[in-house]
Amino acid sequence: MSPGFMHRSYWALNEGHISRFGPSSRWSNKDMDPVPPEKRTWRTWDFIAYWISDATNAAVWQLASSMLAVGLSWRQALPAIAVGNTIIAAVVVLNGTTGARLHVAFPVLNRSSFGFWFSYFSVISRVVLAMFWFGIQTFTGSECVYQMLKAIWPSVAHIPNRLPASSNITTVGMMCYFLYWLIQFPLMFISPQNIRHFFTVKGIVVPIAWLSILIWAFVKVPPKTSLDPLHTSLHGSGLSWAWLSALNSALGIYATLAVNIPDFTRYAKNEKAQYIQMFIIPVAFTLIGFAGIAVTSAGEVLYGEILWDPLRLIDKWDNRAAAFFASFSFILATIGTNISANSLSAANDMTVLFPNYIDIKRGQIICAIIGGWVLCPWEILASAPGFLSFMSGYTVFLGPFAGIMVVDYWLVHKGNVDVPAMYDPNGRYRYWKGINWRAAVALLFSITPTLPGLINNINPKIFVGNASFLFDVAWLYGFFSAGGLYLLLSKAFPPLETFVDKAILADDIYLDATIDESSSIGDKKTSHSATAAP
Repeated sequence: MSPGFMHRSYWALNEGHISRFGPSSRWSNKDMDPVPPEKRTWRTWDFIAYWISDATNAAVWQLASSMLAVGLSWRQALPAIAVGNTIIAAVVVLNGTTGARLHVAFPVLNRSSFGFWFSYFSVISRVVLAMFWFGIQTFTGSECVYQMLKAIWPSVAHIPNRLPASSNITTVGMMCYFLYWLIQFPLMFISPQNIRHFFTVKGIVVPIAWLSILIWAFVKVPPKTSLDPLHTSLHGSGLSWAWLSALNSALGIYATLAVNIPDFTRYAKNEKAQYIQMFIIPVAFTLIGFAGIAVTSAGEVLYGEILWDPLRLIDKWDNRAAAFFASFSFILATIGTNISANSLSAANDMTVLFPNYIDIKRGQIICAIIGGWVLCPWEILASAPGFLSFMSGYTVFLGPFAGIMVVDYWLVHKGNVDVPAMYDPNGRYRYWKGINWRAAVALLFSITPTLPGLINNINPKIFVGNASFLFDVAWLYGFFSAGGLYLLLSKAFPPLETFVDKAILADDIYLDATIDESSSIGDKKTSHSATAAP
Protein backbone atom coordinates (compact mmCIF):
# COMPACT_ATOMS: atom_id res chain seq x y z
CA MET A 1 0.00 0.00 0.00
CA SER A 2 1.36 3.41 -0.95
CA PRO A 3 1.79 6.00 1.84
CA GLY A 4 -0.96 8.55 2.37
CA PHE A 5 -0.85 12.11 1.09
CA MET A 6 -0.11 13.43 4.59
CA HIS A 7 2.74 11.02 5.27
CA ARG A 8 6.19 12.51 4.67
CA SER A 9 7.37 9.47 2.72
CA TYR A 10 4.75 10.35 0.08
CA TRP A 11 6.77 13.48 -0.73
CA ALA A 12 10.20 11.83 -0.75
CA LEU A 13 12.06 12.14 -4.05
CA ASN A 14 12.29 8.99 -6.13
CA GLU A 15 15.44 6.94 -6.66
CA GLY A 16 16.35 8.94 -9.76
CA HIS A 17 17.34 11.80 -7.46
CA ILE A 18 19.80 9.81 -5.34
CA SER A 19 23.17 11.51 -4.88
CA ARG A 20 26.41 9.96 -6.05
CA PHE A 21 28.35 11.97 -3.49
CA GLY A 22 26.38 12.25 -0.25
CA PRO A 23 26.74 9.33 2.20
CA SER A 24 22.91 9.28 2.30
CA SER A 25 19.93 11.18 0.90
CA ARG A 26 20.00 13.29 4.08
CA TRP A 27 22.97 15.27 2.78
CA SER A 28 22.47 15.68 -0.96
CA ASN A 29 20.46 14.74 -4.01
CA LYS A 30 21.09 14.72 -7.74
CA ASP A 31 20.43 18.46 -8.12
CA MET A 32 23.07 19.34 -5.52
CA ASP A 33 25.70 16.95 -6.87
CA PRO A 34 28.47 18.45 -9.01
CA VAL A 35 27.10 19.10 -12.50
CA PRO A 36 28.05 16.18 -14.79
CA PRO A 37 29.86 17.01 -18.07
CA GLU A 38 26.80 16.50 -20.29
CA LYS A 39 24.84 19.19 -18.39
CA ARG A 40 27.54 21.87 -18.58
CA THR A 41 25.84 23.90 -21.27
CA TRP A 42 26.50 27.58 -20.49
CA ARG A 43 28.81 29.24 -23.01
CA THR A 44 30.26 32.76 -23.14
CA TRP A 45 27.16 34.16 -24.87
CA ASP A 46 24.92 32.72 -22.16
CA PHE A 47 26.79 34.67 -19.47
CA ILE A 48 26.58 37.82 -21.59
CA ALA A 49 22.82 37.35 -22.00
CA TYR A 50 22.45 36.51 -18.30
CA TRP A 51 24.02 39.79 -17.16
CA ILE A 52 22.29 41.91 -19.79
CA SER A 53 19.12 40.28 -18.51
CA ASP A 54 19.92 41.15 -14.90
CA ALA A 55 21.07 44.68 -15.71
CA THR A 56 17.83 45.50 -17.49
CA ASN A 57 15.49 45.81 -14.53
CA ALA A 58 13.75 48.72 -12.88
CA ALA A 59 16.02 48.74 -9.80
CA VAL A 60 19.15 49.34 -11.89
CA TRP A 61 17.28 51.90 -13.99
CA GLN A 62 16.40 53.84 -10.83
CA LEU A 63 19.80 53.44 -9.16
CA ALA A 64 21.65 56.25 -10.93
CA SER A 65 18.61 58.52 -10.86
CA SER A 66 18.30 58.08 -7.09
CA MET A 67 21.96 59.09 -6.74
CA LEU A 68 21.03 62.47 -8.20
CA ALA A 69 18.46 62.82 -5.42
CA VAL A 70 21.23 62.97 -2.79
CA GLY A 71 23.03 65.73 -4.67
CA LEU A 72 25.46 63.97 -7.01
CA SER A 73 25.75 65.10 -10.62
CA TRP A 74 25.43 62.57 -13.42
CA ARG A 75 29.19 62.86 -13.97
CA GLN A 76 29.71 61.75 -10.38
CA ALA A 77 26.97 59.11 -10.31
CA LEU A 78 28.05 57.18 -13.40
CA PRO A 79 31.66 56.63 -12.19
CA ALA A 80 30.25 55.35 -8.88
CA ILE A 81 28.19 52.81 -10.82
CA ALA A 82 31.11 51.88 -13.09
CA VAL A 83 33.62 51.47 -10.24
CA GLY A 84 31.15 49.61 -8.02
CA ASN A 85 30.22 47.14 -10.73
CA THR A 86 33.86 46.64 -11.73
CA ILE A 87 34.63 45.61 -8.14
CA ILE A 88 31.59 43.33 -8.05
CA ALA A 89 32.59 41.87 -11.43
CA ALA A 90 36.03 40.95 -10.08
CA VAL A 91 34.48 39.15 -7.09
CA VAL A 92 31.90 37.48 -9.34
CA VAL A 93 34.66 36.12 -11.59
CA LEU A 94 36.77 34.93 -8.63
CA ASN A 95 33.86 33.09 -7.00
CA GLY A 96 32.48 32.16 -10.41
CA THR A 97 35.73 30.46 -11.35
CA THR A 98 35.35 28.30 -8.25
CA GLY A 99 31.93 27.19 -9.43
CA ALA A 100 33.15 26.62 -13.00
CA ARG A 101 36.09 24.50 -11.80
CA LEU A 102 34.33 22.46 -9.14
CA HIS A 103 30.81 22.49 -10.67
CA VAL A 104 29.15 22.68 -7.24
CA ALA A 105 26.42 25.03 -6.00
CA PHE A 106 27.02 27.81 -3.48
CA PRO A 107 25.34 26.04 -0.51
CA VAL A 108 27.70 23.06 -0.94
CA LEU A 109 30.79 25.11 -1.75
CA ASN A 110 30.14 27.22 1.34
CA ARG A 111 30.89 24.21 3.55
CA SER A 112 34.58 24.30 2.66
CA SER A 113 34.88 27.89 3.94
CA PHE A 114 32.52 28.01 6.91
CA GLY A 115 32.34 24.40 8.03
CA PHE A 116 29.64 21.84 7.30
CA TRP A 117 27.16 23.06 9.91
CA PHE A 118 28.04 26.75 10.13
CA SER A 119 27.40 27.07 6.38
CA TYR A 120 23.69 26.60 7.13
CA PHE A 121 23.64 30.09 8.69
CA SER A 122 24.13 31.74 5.31
CA VAL A 123 21.89 29.21 3.57
CA ILE A 124 18.89 29.72 5.88
CA SER A 125 19.22 33.51 5.96
CA ARG A 126 19.49 33.62 2.18
CA VAL A 127 16.44 31.43 1.53
CA VAL A 128 14.28 33.60 3.81
CA LEU A 129 15.42 36.84 2.18
CA ALA A 130 15.08 35.37 -1.32
CA MET A 131 11.44 34.48 -0.62
CA PHE A 132 10.66 37.99 0.61
CA TRP A 133 12.38 39.58 -2.39
CA PHE A 134 10.56 37.17 -4.71
CA GLY A 135 7.24 38.47 -3.45
CA ILE A 136 8.31 42.11 -3.66
CA GLN A 137 9.62 41.67 -7.22
CA THR A 138 6.38 39.91 -8.14
CA PHE A 139 4.43 42.91 -6.87
CA THR A 140 6.65 45.19 -8.96
CA GLY A 141 5.93 42.99 -11.97
CA SER A 142 2.20 43.26 -11.31
CA GLU A 143 2.49 47.04 -11.69
CA CYS A 144 4.02 46.42 -15.14
CA VAL A 145 1.04 44.20 -16.00
CA TYR A 146 -1.30 47.01 -14.93
CA GLN A 147 0.38 49.49 -17.27
CA MET A 148 0.30 46.97 -20.12
CA LEU A 149 -3.41 46.21 -19.62
CA LYS A 150 -4.23 49.91 -19.29
CA ALA A 151 -2.50 50.54 -22.61
CA ILE A 152 -4.87 48.01 -24.26
CA TRP A 153 -8.02 48.81 -22.26
CA PRO A 154 -7.87 52.25 -20.61
CA SER A 155 -11.05 51.33 -18.72
CA VAL A 156 -8.92 49.07 -16.50
CA ALA A 157 -8.03 52.20 -14.52
CA HIS A 158 -11.72 52.60 -13.62
CA ILE A 159 -12.48 49.08 -12.37
CA PRO A 160 -14.21 49.59 -8.99
CA ASN A 161 -12.38 48.33 -5.93
CA ARG A 162 -14.22 45.60 -4.00
CA LEU A 163 -11.51 44.95 -1.42
CA PRO A 164 -11.37 46.68 1.99
CA ALA A 165 -8.80 49.44 2.52
CA SER A 166 -7.15 47.32 5.23
CA SER A 167 -6.08 44.76 2.58
CA ASN A 168 -3.57 47.30 1.17
CA ILE A 169 -4.32 46.20 -2.39
CA THR A 170 -7.12 46.99 -4.83
CA THR A 171 -9.24 44.64 -6.92
CA VAL A 172 -7.40 45.54 -10.12
CA GLY A 173 -4.09 45.34 -8.27
CA MET A 174 -4.86 41.79 -7.11
CA MET A 175 -5.95 40.83 -10.63
CA CYS A 176 -2.67 42.12 -12.10
CA TYR A 177 -0.68 40.43 -9.34
CA PHE A 178 -2.31 37.07 -10.05
CA LEU A 179 -1.75 37.46 -13.81
CA TYR A 180 1.93 38.27 -13.36
CA TRP A 181 2.40 35.36 -10.94
CA LEU A 182 0.67 33.07 -13.44
CA ILE A 183 2.90 34.26 -16.33
CA GLN A 184 6.03 33.75 -14.26
CA PHE A 185 5.15 30.38 -12.73
CA PRO A 186 5.66 28.03 -15.74
CA LEU A 187 9.23 29.28 -16.22
CA MET A 188 10.14 27.73 -12.88
CA PHE A 189 9.78 24.28 -14.39
CA ILE A 190 12.71 24.95 -16.74
CA SER A 191 15.97 23.42 -15.53
CA PRO A 192 18.87 25.77 -14.64
CA GLN A 193 20.97 24.52 -17.56
CA ASN A 194 18.15 25.43 -19.98
CA ILE A 195 16.84 28.66 -18.44
CA ARG A 196 19.73 30.34 -20.25
CA HIS A 197 17.51 30.43 -23.36
CA PHE A 198 15.02 32.67 -21.56
CA PHE A 199 17.85 34.98 -20.51
CA THR A 200 18.94 35.12 -24.16
CA VAL A 201 15.45 36.20 -25.26
CA LYS A 202 15.27 38.81 -22.51
CA GLY A 203 18.83 39.94 -23.26
CA ILE A 204 17.76 40.78 -26.83
CA VAL A 205 14.19 42.06 -26.44
CA VAL A 206 14.53 44.26 -23.35
CA PRO A 207 17.64 46.25 -24.42
CA ILE A 208 15.97 47.03 -27.76
CA ALA A 209 12.89 48.34 -25.95
CA TRP A 210 14.93 50.36 -23.49
CA LEU A 211 17.11 51.80 -26.26
CA SER A 212 13.90 52.95 -27.92
CA ILE A 213 12.89 54.71 -24.69
CA LEU A 214 16.31 56.37 -24.53
CA ILE A 215 16.00 57.54 -28.16
CA TRP A 216 12.55 58.90 -27.31
CA ALA A 217 14.11 60.91 -24.48
CA PHE A 218 16.75 62.47 -26.73
CA VAL A 219 14.22 63.24 -29.49
CA LYS A 220 11.60 64.77 -27.21
CA VAL A 221 13.77 67.22 -25.25
CA PRO A 222 16.00 70.10 -26.40
CA PRO A 223 19.64 69.11 -27.15
CA LYS A 224 21.11 71.23 -24.33
CA THR A 225 18.87 69.86 -21.58
CA SER A 226 20.79 69.16 -18.37
CA LEU A 227 21.07 65.55 -17.20
CA ASP A 228 20.91 66.78 -13.59
CA PRO A 229 17.19 67.42 -13.10
CA LEU A 230 17.57 68.48 -9.48
CA HIS A 231 20.33 70.97 -10.29
CA THR A 232 22.01 70.36 -6.94
CA SER A 233 25.57 69.61 -5.99
CA LEU A 234 27.67 68.72 -2.97
CA HIS A 235 31.11 69.86 -1.91
CA GLY A 236 33.90 68.76 0.41
CA SER A 237 33.40 65.86 2.81
CA GLY A 238 29.67 65.81 2.06
CA LEU A 239 30.43 65.02 -1.57
CA SER A 240 32.99 62.36 -0.60
CA TRP A 241 30.61 60.50 1.71
CA ALA A 242 27.72 60.81 -0.74
CA TRP A 243 29.89 59.35 -3.50
CA LEU A 244 31.06 56.48 -1.27
CA SER A 245 27.46 55.80 -0.28
CA ALA A 246 26.53 55.74 -3.98
CA LEU A 247 29.42 53.35 -4.61
CA ASN A 248 28.13 51.09 -1.83
CA SER A 249 24.65 51.17 -3.39
CA ALA A 250 26.13 50.10 -6.72
CA LEU A 251 27.99 47.29 -4.95
CA GLY A 252 24.94 46.22 -2.99
CA ILE A 253 22.41 45.89 -5.78
CA TYR A 254 23.90 42.55 -6.89
CA ALA A 255 26.07 41.71 -3.89
CA THR A 256 24.04 38.52 -3.44
CA LEU A 257 25.15 37.18 -6.83
CA ALA A 258 28.78 37.94 -5.97
CA VAL A 259 28.34 35.27 -3.30
CA ASN A 260 26.10 32.72 -4.99
CA ILE A 261 27.32 33.00 -8.59
CA PRO A 262 28.58 29.37 -8.40
CA ASP A 263 24.87 28.41 -8.61
CA PHE A 264 25.14 29.44 -12.28
CA THR A 265 28.81 29.09 -13.22
CA ARG A 266 28.73 25.42 -12.23
CA TYR A 267 26.87 24.92 -15.52
CA ALA A 268 29.69 26.56 -17.52
CA LYS A 269 30.97 24.61 -20.52
CA ASN A 270 34.47 25.47 -19.37
CA GLU A 271 36.16 27.82 -16.94
CA LYS A 272 36.90 30.49 -19.56
CA ALA A 273 33.25 30.83 -20.58
CA GLN A 274 32.47 32.90 -17.49
CA TYR A 275 35.46 35.28 -17.69
CA ILE A 276 33.39 37.62 -19.88
CA GLN A 277 31.56 38.68 -16.71
CA MET A 278 34.52 40.92 -15.86
CA PHE A 279 33.66 43.05 -18.89
CA ILE A 280 29.92 42.74 -19.36
CA ILE A 281 28.87 43.58 -15.78
CA PRO A 282 30.34 47.12 -15.52
CA VAL A 283 29.48 47.95 -19.15
CA ALA A 284 25.85 46.80 -18.99
CA PHE A 285 25.09 48.33 -15.59
CA THR A 286 26.73 51.67 -16.42
CA LEU A 287 24.81 51.96 -19.71
CA ILE A 288 21.50 51.20 -17.99
CA GLY A 289 22.37 53.74 -15.30
CA PHE A 290 22.97 56.36 -17.98
CA ALA A 291 19.64 55.50 -19.62
CA GLY A 292 17.87 55.93 -16.29
CA ILE A 293 19.40 59.39 -15.77
CA ALA A 294 18.67 60.56 -19.33
CA VAL A 295 15.07 59.39 -19.37
CA THR A 296 14.38 60.76 -15.89
CA SER A 297 15.76 64.14 -17.00
CA ALA A 298 13.54 64.05 -20.09
CA GLY A 299 10.53 63.30 -17.91
CA GLU A 300 11.28 66.34 -15.73
CA VAL A 301 11.40 68.59 -18.81
CA LEU A 302 8.24 67.16 -20.42
CA TYR A 303 6.01 66.62 -17.40
CA GLY A 304 7.43 68.92 -14.74
CA GLU A 305 7.99 65.99 -12.38
CA ILE A 306 11.07 63.98 -11.44
CA LEU A 307 9.85 60.46 -12.25
CA TRP A 308 12.45 58.06 -10.83
CA ASP A 309 10.08 55.12 -11.37
CA PRO A 310 9.96 54.27 -15.11
CA LEU A 311 6.42 52.91 -14.73
CA ARG A 312 5.21 56.32 -13.57
CA LEU A 313 6.83 57.77 -16.68
CA ILE A 314 5.08 55.24 -18.93
CA ASP A 315 1.80 56.13 -17.24
CA LYS A 316 2.18 59.67 -18.64
CA TRP A 317 2.44 58.56 -22.27
CA ASP A 318 -0.40 59.17 -24.72
CA ASN A 319 0.92 56.60 -27.23
CA ARG A 320 -0.78 53.40 -26.07
CA ALA A 321 1.26 51.12 -28.35
CA ALA A 322 4.52 52.50 -26.96
CA ALA A 323 3.20 52.13 -23.41
CA PHE A 324 2.22 48.51 -24.11
CA PHE A 325 5.60 47.44 -25.50
CA ALA A 326 7.56 49.36 -22.86
CA SER A 327 5.49 47.73 -20.09
CA PHE A 328 5.94 44.32 -21.71
CA SER A 329 9.72 44.82 -21.70
CA PHE A 330 9.61 45.63 -17.98
CA ILE A 331 7.59 42.45 -17.36
CA LEU A 332 10.28 40.40 -19.09
CA ALA A 333 12.95 42.28 -17.18
CA THR A 334 11.33 41.64 -13.80
CA ILE A 335 10.69 37.95 -14.47
CA GLY A 336 14.30 37.33 -15.47
CA THR A 337 15.62 39.05 -12.35
CA ASN A 338 13.13 37.29 -10.08
CA ILE A 339 14.13 33.86 -11.36
CA SER A 340 17.89 34.40 -11.41
CA ALA A 341 18.27 36.33 -8.16
CA ASN A 342 15.43 34.91 -6.06
CA SER A 343 13.59 31.72 -6.99
CA LEU A 344 16.63 29.76 -8.19
CA SER A 345 18.68 30.92 -5.20
CA ALA A 346 15.94 29.92 -2.76
CA ALA A 347 15.50 26.58 -4.54
CA ASN A 348 19.21 25.73 -4.30
CA ASP A 349 19.17 26.55 -0.60
CA MET A 350 16.05 24.50 0.13
CA THR A 351 17.52 21.58 -1.80
CA VAL A 352 20.50 21.55 0.57
CA LEU A 353 18.27 21.91 3.64
CA PHE A 354 15.87 19.11 2.65
CA PRO A 355 17.59 17.03 -0.06
CA ASN A 356 15.40 14.00 0.56
CA TYR A 357 12.24 15.94 -0.31
CA ILE A 358 13.14 19.02 -2.35
CA ASP A 359 14.89 19.35 -5.69
CA ILE A 360 15.38 22.60 -7.62
CA LYS A 361 11.99 22.37 -9.35
CA ARG A 362 10.09 21.77 -6.12
CA GLY A 363 12.12 24.48 -4.40
CA GLN A 364 11.08 27.06 -6.99
CA ILE A 365 7.43 26.06 -6.64
CA ILE A 366 7.64 26.42 -2.85
CA CYS A 367 9.30 29.82 -3.26
CA ALA A 368 6.55 30.94 -5.65
CA ILE A 369 3.81 29.92 -3.22
CA ILE A 370 5.36 31.16 0.03
CA GLY A 371 7.07 34.24 -1.40
CA GLY A 372 4.22 35.08 -3.75
CA TRP A 373 1.19 34.47 -1.52
CA VAL A 374 1.90 33.42 2.07
CA LEU A 375 4.11 36.44 2.80
CA CYS A 376 1.60 38.91 1.23
CA PRO A 377 4.20 41.30 -0.25
CA TRP A 378 1.63 44.08 -0.72
CA GLU A 379 1.24 44.14 3.08
CA ILE A 380 5.00 44.39 3.57
CA LEU A 381 5.32 47.24 1.09
CA ALA A 382 2.45 49.11 2.72
CA SER A 383 3.24 48.64 6.39
CA ALA A 384 6.80 47.44 6.99
CA PRO A 385 9.30 50.04 5.74
CA GLY A 386 11.71 49.11 8.55
CA PHE A 387 11.82 45.51 7.39
CA LEU A 388 12.48 46.63 3.82
CA SER A 389 15.33 48.80 5.09
CA PHE A 390 16.79 45.77 6.87
CA MET A 391 16.66 43.68 3.69
CA SER A 392 18.26 46.51 1.71
CA GLY A 393 20.96 46.75 4.38
CA TYR A 394 21.78 43.05 4.16
CA THR A 395 25.01 43.99 2.37
CA VAL A 396 26.60 44.22 5.83
CA PHE A 397 26.56 40.40 5.75
CA LEU A 398 27.19 39.83 2.04
CA GLY A 399 30.53 41.69 1.92
CA PRO A 400 32.08 39.52 4.67
CA PHE A 401 30.65 36.33 3.12
CA ALA A 402 32.20 37.17 -0.24
CA GLY A 403 35.55 38.16 1.30
CA ILE A 404 35.88 34.92 3.25
CA MET A 405 34.95 32.79 0.23
CA VAL A 406 37.52 34.49 -2.03
CA VAL A 407 40.32 34.33 0.55
CA ASP A 408 39.60 30.72 1.54
CA TYR A 409 39.70 29.30 -1.97
CA TRP A 410 42.39 31.45 -3.57
CA LEU A 411 44.78 32.30 -0.72
CA VAL A 412 44.29 29.74 2.07
CA HIS A 413 43.70 26.56 0.04
CA LYS A 414 45.16 27.91 -3.24
CA GLY A 415 42.49 26.10 -5.24
CA ASN A 416 43.29 22.69 -3.75
CA VAL A 417 39.99 21.49 -2.30
CA ASP A 418 38.31 18.12 -1.90
CA VAL A 419 34.91 18.18 -3.63
CA PRO A 420 33.60 14.79 -2.40
CA ALA A 421 34.42 15.84 1.19
CA MET A 422 31.98 18.76 0.87
CA TYR A 423 29.16 16.21 0.96
CA ASP A 424 30.35 14.39 4.10
CA PRO A 425 29.28 15.84 7.49
CA ASN A 426 32.17 14.00 9.13
CA GLY A 427 34.73 14.78 6.42
CA ARG A 428 37.69 17.15 6.34
CA TYR A 429 35.45 20.25 6.26
CA ARG A 430 33.86 19.47 9.60
CA TYR A 431 36.48 21.73 11.29
CA TRP A 432 35.47 22.13 14.98
CA LYS A 433 32.06 20.51 15.49
CA GLY A 434 31.01 21.60 12.02
CA ILE A 435 32.14 25.20 12.51
CA ASN A 436 35.17 26.90 11.00
CA TRP A 437 35.81 29.18 13.97
CA ARG A 438 38.14 31.37 11.88
CA ALA A 439 35.24 32.30 9.61
CA ALA A 440 32.94 32.83 12.61
CA VAL A 441 35.41 35.22 14.27
CA ALA A 442 36.02 37.09 11.01
CA LEU A 443 32.28 37.52 10.49
CA LEU A 444 31.74 38.71 14.07
CA PHE A 445 34.47 41.35 13.98
CA SER A 446 33.57 42.62 10.49
CA ILE A 447 29.79 42.79 10.91
CA THR A 448 29.53 44.21 14.45
CA PRO A 449 30.91 47.72 13.68
CA THR A 450 28.34 48.19 10.89
CA LEU A 451 25.30 47.20 12.97
CA PRO A 452 24.68 50.70 14.47
CA GLY A 453 24.43 52.07 10.94
CA LEU A 454 22.06 49.26 9.98
CA ILE A 455 19.89 50.07 13.01
CA ASN A 456 19.82 53.73 11.99
CA ASN A 457 18.88 52.70 8.44
CA ILE A 458 15.94 50.71 9.81
CA ASN A 459 14.88 53.44 12.22
CA PRO A 460 16.37 56.89 11.48
CA LYS A 461 15.07 58.16 14.83
CA ILE A 462 17.82 56.18 16.57
CA PHE A 463 20.91 58.39 16.53
CA VAL A 464 24.21 56.52 16.17
CA GLY A 465 26.57 59.41 15.42
CA ASN A 466 29.49 58.83 13.08
CA ALA A 467 28.86 55.07 13.12
CA SER A 468 26.44 55.62 10.26
CA PHE A 469 29.37 56.52 7.99
CA LEU A 470 30.77 52.99 8.23
CA PHE A 471 27.41 51.64 7.10
CA ASP A 472 27.73 53.82 3.99
CA VAL A 473 30.74 51.71 2.95
CA ALA A 474 29.51 48.47 4.54
CA TRP A 475 30.21 46.15 1.62
CA LEU A 476 33.78 47.33 1.04
CA TYR A 477 34.56 47.38 4.75
CA GLY A 478 33.03 43.94 5.29
CA PHE A 479 34.76 42.36 2.30
CA PHE A 480 38.27 43.53 3.17
CA SER A 481 38.04 43.35 6.97
CA ALA A 482 36.52 39.85 7.02
CA GLY A 483 38.79 38.57 4.26
CA GLY A 484 41.90 40.09 5.85
CA LEU A 485 41.15 38.81 9.36
CA TYR A 486 40.25 35.36 8.02
CA LEU A 487 43.58 35.20 6.17
CA LEU A 488 45.53 36.19 9.30
CA LEU A 489 43.74 33.60 11.45
CA SER A 490 44.22 30.89 8.82
CA LYS A 491 47.95 31.64 8.65
CA ALA A 492 48.32 31.74 12.44
CA PHE A 493 46.12 28.68 13.02
CA PRO A 494 46.15 26.76 9.72
CA PRO A 495 43.29 24.27 9.23
CA LEU A 496 45.71 21.44 8.42
CA GLU A 497 42.97 18.81 8.23
CA THR A 498 41.47 20.59 5.18
CA PHE A 499 44.68 20.80 3.14
CA VAL A 500 45.22 18.50 0.16
CA ASP A 501 48.20 18.36 -2.19
CA LYS A 502 46.02 18.84 -5.26
CA ALA A 503 42.36 19.40 -5.98
CA ILE A 504 40.14 16.32 -5.77
CA LEU A 505 37.44 16.95 -8.36
CA ALA A 506 34.08 15.41 -9.12
CA ASP A 507 35.20 14.62 -12.67
CA ASP A 508 37.43 11.87 -11.31
CA ILE A 509 34.36 10.11 -9.93
CA TYR A 510 32.30 10.71 -13.07
CA LEU A 511 35.18 9.33 -15.18
CA ASP A 512 35.45 6.22 -13.01
CA ALA A 513 31.69 5.69 -13.30
CA THR A 514 31.88 6.00 -17.10
CA ILE A 515 34.72 3.47 -17.24
CA ASP A 516 32.78 1.07 -14.98
CA GLU A 517 29.67 1.38 -17.16
CA SER A 518 31.72 0.78 -20.32
CA SER A 519 33.37 -2.25 -18.73
CA SER A 520 29.97 -3.56 -17.65
CA ILE A 521 28.58 -3.16 -21.17
CA GLY A 522 31.68 -4.83 -22.59
CA ASP A 523 31.34 -7.74 -20.17
CA LYS A 524 27.70 -8.17 -21.12
CA LYS A 525 28.59 -8.21 -24.84
CA THR A 526 31.34 -10.76 -24.24
CA SER A 527 29.00 -12.92 -22.18
CA HIS A 528 26.31 -12.70 -24.86
CA SER A 529 28.78 -13.59 -27.62
CA ALA A 530 30.05 -16.57 -25.65
CA THR A 531 26.51 -17.80 -25.07
CA ALA A 532 25.56 -17.37 -28.73
CA ALA A 533 28.69 -19.07 -30.08
CA PRO A 534 28.14 -22.58 -31.58
